[in-house]
Amino acid sequence: MTYTYRKVLAATLLAGSASAALLAQTVSDEATAPSVSLNLPATINTIGKFDPQVRKATAIVNGDVITGTDVDQRLALVILANSGRVSDEERERLRVQVLRNLIDESLQIQEAKANEISISREEVNQSFARVAANFKRSVEGFNQYLREQGASDRTMKRQIEGELAWSRLLRRKVEPFVNVSDEEVKQIADRLTASKGTSEYRVGEIYLSATPENAQEVFNNGRRIIEQIRQGGSFQAYARQFSEASTAAVGGDLGWIRPAQLPDSLAQAVQEIQIGQIAGPIEVPGGFSILYLTDSRKVLVANPRDAVLSLRQITINFPATDTDAQIKTKAEAFGKAAQAMQGCGGADVLAKTFNADIVDNDQIRVRDLPPALQDILLGLQVGQVTPPFGSRADGVRVLALCGRDDPQTTDGPSPDAIENQLRDERINRRAQIYLRDLRRDAIIDYR
Repeated sequence: MTYTYRKVLAATLLAGSASAALLAQTVSDEATAPSVSLNLPATINTIGKFDPQVRKATAIVNGDVITGTDVDQRLALVILANSGRVSDEERERLRVQVLRNLIDESLQIQEAKANEISISREEVNQSFARVAANFKRSVEGFNQYLREQGASDRTMKRQIEGELAWSRLLRRKVEPFVNVSDEEVKQIADRLTASKGTSEYRVGEIYLSATPENAQEVFNNGRRIIEQIRQGGSFQAYARQFSEASTAAVGGDLGWIRPAQLPDSLAQAVQEIQIGQIAGPIEVPGGFSILYLTDSRKVLVANPRDAVLSLRQITINFPATDTDAQIKTKAEAFGKAAQAMQGCGGADVLAKTFNADIVDNDQIRVRDLPPALQDILLGLQVGQVTPPFGSRADGVRVLALCGRDDPQTTDGPSPDAIENQLRDERINRRAQIYLRDLRRDAIIDYR
């Protein structure tokens, strides 16, 4: 588990700090037009190069300038992480959070430099190249892609620098002072053994702090975040960007937890939702939580979702000339014939009858399938077929279960794994306190 990647892009992600020259080019909000009459042309044609990077400062953090362009370009990365599915209203709320993140980033880089920690340009470039490779692009191609999205390599490299600097600072000033005793590890291992067979849930959380004065506003903001996620936004991206818990660094991931470890309101919610569903905003002490259920299992019991399946997919497609009534009739007949199919060997006959396509895959993990299909397939015996699903555009298909390799019973995490998890949790908590103190002591001038 890493605690450094708190921003929006999973693999990473303005360059340059502000200079005195840039500061001198900013304009005050209070500036007014002269009262004299000016003989101005109706059309203004600028002479020379206009540089949009020269912008009014949005904030000055201990003397370092964050411009509107910085915010715009970092915001573009957030929108990119959400596949562009961001409303205009949500975009404005994101701008506020992006500015906060940029302020934190500046504080982290400043604190690292104060402790004589610097990140070389070569290190940043190497990380940037790895991100480009993750996007299956060359460095040059990735630069162009970012520009097309309204971002830049500059903003991504700045984020990379911030994350590397903060990580290195924590390794020096926090990690050496975090200890986990053998007794603590043993206690957790014993509790796991005693809890064998009980339910555990893999949960993501977005925590939004609130006061009595702004509780309704925060609640409404939580509702809007949920709506954006349900429309296709990334829960992990929103958690990194909005969550005020230490788990924001890992996309809101709480790890495997039992209901008893949660406040009653959260425990109830997590047991009522299905894998892939979201719940909230739920009132908790100090604010609201949004929960996302990633997975579930029984403690020290093999998780059926780790089973590896052998599947046959049979798909029928429809000519563009078919009416809705014709498609419905064909789909119903296809589904009825599929359910009557005698094992996977009957797929060839079914395909020939309906002019269907067949695709085989012998290495599909249940958990890698859409949640709705997971539940259906877990309820099938070998040789049985799912109900038909699909659409006019995508075709209608069934999945035949031809084989299943069930997972072996697990013995639980090793002592080393338990120790590492405890250590990471404590480092995360101390890192949050460290950053909070930096914010408190900083001189931040908002413009």
